[in-house]
Amino acid sequence: MGVLADYRELTPPQKTAIWASYLGWMLDAFDFFLLVFMIKAIGEEFGASIEQVSEALFLTLAARPLGALVFGWLGDRFGRRPVLMLVIALFSLMSGLSGLATSLPQLLLIRACFGFAMGGEWGLGASLVMETIPAKMRGAVSGLLQSGYPTGYLVASLVYYLFFDAIGWRAMFFIGVLPALFVLFIRLRVEESPTFVARRGHARPEWLGLLAQHWKLALYLIVLMTGMNFLSHGTGDLYPTFLQKQRGFDTHMTGTLAIVLNVGSIIGAIGFGQFAERMGRRRNLALACLVVIPVIPLWAYSTGLFPLALGAFLMGFAVQGAWGNIPAYLNELSPPAIRAMFPGFVYQLGNLFASRVSPFQAGIAADRGGDYAYALASVTLVTAVAIIAWVWFGPERREELE
Repeated sequence: MGVLADYRELTPPQKTAIWASYLGWMLDAFDFFLLVFMIKAIGEEFGASIEQVSEALFLTLAARPLGALVFGWLGDRFGRRPVLMLVIALFSLMSGLSGLATSLPQLLLIRACFGFAMGGEWGLGASLVMETIPAKMRGAVSGLLQSGYPTGYLVASLVYYLFFDAIGWRAMFFIGVLPALFVLFIRLRVEESPTFVARRGHARPEWLGLLAQHWKLALYLIVLMTGMNFLSHGTGDLYPTFLQKQRGFDTHMTGTLAIVLNVGSIIGAIGFGQFAERMGRRRNLALACLVVIPVIPLWAYSTGLFPLALGAFLMGFAVQGAWGNIPAYLNELSPPAIRAMFPGFVYQLGNLFASRVSPFQAGIAADRGGDYAYALASVTLVTAVAIIAWVWFGPERREELE
């Protein structure tokens, strides 16, 4: 039976949970990626370098583990649904405040607060949907859920392409307030996770004790997620800057190539998700990272528009193809009593350890006279090889979620 046939068998609450989790992650990514297109413009207004403004990306990523811990703990205690509404409202508010910043330090503080709120969304949304759907659907839905991230990047690319020249960077952040309206959809249509409902009233194990009990698993996943975040942020965050500064493209061409990258990412996340049930999460993930390696020269060193576009599409396809396994993989390995917190926490700790990737790459480029191609290519190659080596012998579990 195919994926579409399986989807038709789902109940309305199961389908709503899937789309709510997908849209939540998409809107989260949309607000995050608005910034990456505007680093150059923000630096010009505040008289700061690209490396200085890119600290905003670092602070956003660095604050996310604390948000995952706090909001994940609240989700395990009070339910995934109400806390998910809270974090979406908060990160939308922080996006709007970003457009009101009067100095770079003020903007950096606001983006750190944005990262705190953003940190809670992924773990809550992923646990809600993975606990709601049948086990046989997890691979495909994991790919769909993770495709929300490049979809958010794609929407940000379109908004940049269409509006930036007319409205400027401040008004772009005001557009980021719109995801707050999604809270109404969750409030009216989404039901609580049946797993959480079934566990309600049971004694709750102390979360620090559970983390200590599963420290080897946590360490394995933190290292994996550090690599995964190096891969995604290392190929995405400074990509528009590379196109603007090294290839000399204007707003529309930068937006167009970013759109191509994200179309490839969406297809890759969904496509690799279809094979995860047959290949297993780890081998599917490693295969996608293997595809990354031969794409690097085309993606970073092409000068013609068509080969650059092809490289962007294939890089997005491979990187997000690897990421398409992550929601199911982390939730299946998670201790049941802390599933709203554990997957998001190890994910965002990986983000913390990878949070210097944008300033790191900007520094490499600056040291080589503005060679962003070298900075992007070298970090991506080392990261892809490291992930393949690390994940190949890791654990895997695909039984029913408790």
